[in-house]
Amino acid sequence: MLCLCLYVPVIGEAQTEFQYFESKGLPAELKSIFKLSVFIPSQEFFTYRQWKQKIVQAGDKDLDGQLDFEEFVHYLQDHEKKLRLVFKSLDKKNDGRIDAQEIMQSLRDLGVKISEQQAEKILKSMDKNGTMTIDWNEWRDYHLLHPVENIPEIILYWKHSTIFDVGENLTVPDEFTVEERQTGMWWRHLVAGGGAGAVSRTCTAPLDRLKVLMQVHASRSNNMCIVGGFTQMIKEGGAKSLWRGNGINVLKIAPESAIKFMAYEQMKRLVGSDQETLRIHERLVAGSLAGAIAQSSIYPMEVLKTRMALRKTGQYSGMLDCARRILAKEGVAAFYKGYVPNMLGIIPYAGIDLAVYETLKNAWLQRYAVNSADPGVFVLLACGTISSTCGQLASYPLALVRTRMQAQASMEGAPEVTMSSLFKQILRTEGAFGLYRGLAPNFMKVIPAVSISYVVYENLKITLGVQSR
Repeated sequence: MLCLCLYVPVIGEAQTEFQYFESKGLPAELKSIFKLSVFIPSQEFFTYRQWKQKIVQAGDKDLDGQLDFEEFVHYLQDHEKKLRLVFKSLDKKNDGRIDAQEIMQSLRDLGVKISEQQAEKILKSMDKNGTMTIDWNEWRDYHLLHPVENIPEIILYWKHSTIFDVGENLTVPDEFTVEERQTGMWWRHLVAGGGAGAVSRTCTAPLDRLKVLMQVHASRSNNMCIVGGFTQMIKEGGAKSLWRGNGINVLKIAPESAIKFMAYEQMKRLVGSDQETLRIHERLVAGSLAGAIAQSSIYPMEVLKTRMALRKTGQYSGMLDCARRILAKEGVAAFYKGYVPNMLGIIPYAGIDLAVYETLKNAWLQRYAVNSADPGVFVLLACGTISSTCGQLASYPLALVRTRMQAQASMEGAPEVTMSSLFKQILRTEGAFGLYRGLAPNFMKVIPAVSISYVVYENLKITLGVQSR
């Protein structure tokens, strides 16, 4: 049963409250009413104006900029279902009431830390009977006309690894809300993210290939610069050669993302007692394990990508020819060269990226999230760029060693080396700076990669009918 409390103006009299209880649709006498106005005290006008704009955006089905009675009823019914899901997720004890500790725990699970005083302040704003707990009626009455103030918004608006693609898929996967899982929106997010990654990687492929060349060939005696590197690539193979290795780099997005998502869901069941409410450290463990499984599955494609990026004109006719020659000359083991440093690089990359992103997210939410958890485009891009940059910086030496080990057979006369011996060799001959060869083009591609992937992701979401944000 739905209760609508409307203030109806009566000429010459004070405002009176009209209550109508409906259980079987709209009565004929009210269906003729096309518009209804809500009158509230003048001191609440600013709040009302914000509320009206959000309600109209959420419930206006015919897009006429107004909310008629039927649209308003539909909005309330739909929003009440969402509130019920949120209330159940917050009620950890399943006693039908939410206390301060449950609010703190639920926000902590999402990476938002608040004090007990802040939690009590939230309670007081909704608690009508002074018990310092919230039952379903108090929760519903407070939030029914506040469409942006529920916790899953943080998950909706702060997606990270699904949106941003910087060429390395080592980040901890995003969470999806109960609604996104039930409506099937999660796979549309993944498809949109995969498409955005393909476009982003293609646009930044020249910088990525230059990074690989500098990681493998640059040294004190061969000090390759950015301009010189581009000139050398174009001179050797023309402008088309700037995109060598991009085909396999794009092809591996789909299997890697699918395997990683499925593995993450399984790891969540093993790591956390409640797979819907993992803590940050549990997300890190589950995400790292899922990343390791995904990387192990597609690692031969990583080796192929490096070999294709380093190839000379006419060396291979294509990806299959490259794979066939590696298999014939070096055996199956060649497809797993650099595997160990690659696996070791997952932990610092995913850990630093997640820690920085969650820190920036918490700082913004605590300071600026007054009416909405939506950070806006520029804040989201800034947080994604900074966290990705920090993650790459922390794991870059391992990535460089991995790339050199993958490229060993492509370098004539190069001796077989292990990870530890390669580290020692680089430190002895080039110093610590040698572990960061190619860092400049790698950082140069972060901002355009993040920006392009975000724009494409948002447009693909519209095409796929994603309406969760």
